[in-house]
Amino acid sequence: MIGGVSDVSAGMLLVATPALLDPNFVDTVVLLLDVNDDGALGVVLNRPTALAVSEVLGHWGDVVAEPEVLFQGGPVDTNGALAVALRRGKDHESVGFREVDGALGLLDLDTPVELVTGTLDALRIFAGYSGWGAEQLQREIAEGHWYVVPGIAPDVFRSDTVELRRDVMRRQPGDLAWHSTRPADPDLN
Repeated sequence: MIGGVSDVSAGMLLVATPALLDPNFVDTVVLLLDVNDDGALGVVLNRPTALAVSEVLGHWGDVVAEPEVLFQGGPVDTNGALAVALRRGKDHESVGFREVDGALGLLDLDTPVELVTGTLDALRIFAGYSGWGAEQLQREIAEGHWYVVPGIAPDVFRSDTVELRRDVMRRQPGDLAWHSTRPADPDLN
């Protein structure tokens, strides 16, 4: 398995390798939200759109992390939205919150905004998601399309996502860190 990680689970990141040529995923960083025998689901962290959250989801625009825009979560169901939230403190209960990994979770957007105000440290909303069928993601990893690395909450909510892929790779141990410096087009090297 690429990245030295033998167990793929929710909360981990998939970082596209140069071998991944699908335009939906070139140079992306994907946060895995659910992984089970039936497949995997995640959202692309580094594809902000120009569409303000407030234009589509009203009051949620006042709650989301900067920039206050929708992010393109992936090519599947782009008319739907997933909200990834960071719960405030271990003891805080958040209505409509489902844990993914520690304080990181999914927030039900049908929850009234006033019920979650003050219970979250950060929120980001994604249009669509990325999905894989049973064993599809494992095949893509084995074929060298993804680096599988641990994720940290600041990866999900950073305001500038341009250098996210590079920063994630730079903090990896061993040879993986070298991949942070690869040019977008290796022929230019």
